[in-house]
Amino acid sequence: MENGPIVRTADRGDVMAICRFGEEYVRARYAPLIGEDEAARQVRMWWNTTNIAGAVARDAVVVAEDGGRLAGVAQRDLDGGQHVIRKLYARPRHRGLGSRLLEVLIGRLPADVGRVYAEHLVADESAGAFFEREGFAVERIEPGGVVRRARKLR
Repeated sequence: MENGPIVRTADRGDVMAICRFGEEYVRARYAPLIGEDEAARQVRMWWNTTNIAGAVARDAVVVAEDGGRLAGVAQRDLDGGQHVIRKLYARPRHRGLGSRLLEVLIGRLPADVGRVYAEHLVADESAGAFFEREGFAVERIEPGGVVRRARKLR
C-alpha cells in the first residue's frame, strides 16, 4: 500500500474540490506576492469551474489526494503546439509531492514530445527554484511578469 497522497487523473467529480483548492490555497499563497486583489483576480480567472472542467475533460489535470482531501493539483495545456504546465501546487506539509505531480504530468505526454514548458509568476521565487531543481531553464520572461521555462525530455 502506498504511503502519503495518491496521485491520479482528475475526473468530473473533482472539479469543485479543485476550484476550492485554488480559492483557499492558491489565493492565500499569492496574496503576499502580488497583493490580495490581484491574487483574487488570478483565482477567478484560472480556478473557475468553466476553466477547470474544460481542463479535466481534456485529461489535462492530475490531483493528489490524502485522506479524501486534495493535497495537490497540476495541470498542463497546449499553447501553440507546446505542452505547458500551467498549474502545479502542493500543500506545504506534503514535501516532494510537487515532483511527483510533475512526474505524472510529464509521464502522460505523448512519447514524441521532446520538450515541456512551465510557467510561473516572476514574484514566485520558490516556484522558480522548484522548476530549476527539476531541470527547467528560463526561456523568457513574458509581459505581465510570467516566467516561461523549458525542459528537454529526450
